[in-house]
Amino acid sequence: MQYFTSDTHFFHKDLLGMNDFAPRPFANVDEMNQTIIDNWNARVAPTDTVYHLGDIALYFTRPAIKSDEAVADVLSQLNGRLELIKGNHDSRALFKYLAAHNPVDHGQEKYTFHDVGALIKYDHRQYYMTHYPMMLGIVKQIINLHGHIHHYAVPVKENINVGVDTPETRYLKEQVPFGTPFSTSEIEEMVAGKAKEFQDKQ
Repeated sequence: MQYFTSDTHFFHKDLLGMNDFAPRPFANVDEMNQTIIDNWNARVAPTDTVYHLGDIALYFTRPAIKSDEAVADVLSQLNGRLELIKGNHDSRALFKYLAAHNPVDHGQEKYTFHDVGALIKYDHRQYYMTHYPMMLGIVKQIINLHGHIHHYAVPVKENINVGVDTPETRYLKEQVPFGTPFSTSEIEEMVAGKAKEFQDKQ
């Protein structure tokens, strides 16, 4: 199975509490981190693939290696293979650390890295996966899955925000717990719901 998520922002204490950008009503980062881990693992199996579209964590320490170690420890607790697309808060140092400490599970390395984005095909459709929203112009059967903008949505029907705090879960019949990566069927539900909303406005 394939799943999609973005902007987990592990360890990012400034996001805690209620705010307009990315409300996260947790008492502390440990509670937030564990909630994401638990909800992720409740859905994702060890042999599944999760596309993480950037901004894994935001954590600064001295020396910096301690934050890389802490983030790697959190990621090691997540089920599945991770296709990591670099976000604006993902340092090259972190990616280098993860590459150097890349566990092998079921015969495959846990992490694969993408500097800009990745493309997959699903049911006659293409998903362009990037951290930042892309303006695709007039396209057919191409959807940009992205993160970066947290509790906001791009007013374009071909753009779907898959971040953990996306507002586009309003298109889903059933809500998923915070931090749960989205399935392809949920992505398609978002795509259909957003397209219908745009059609109804015409």
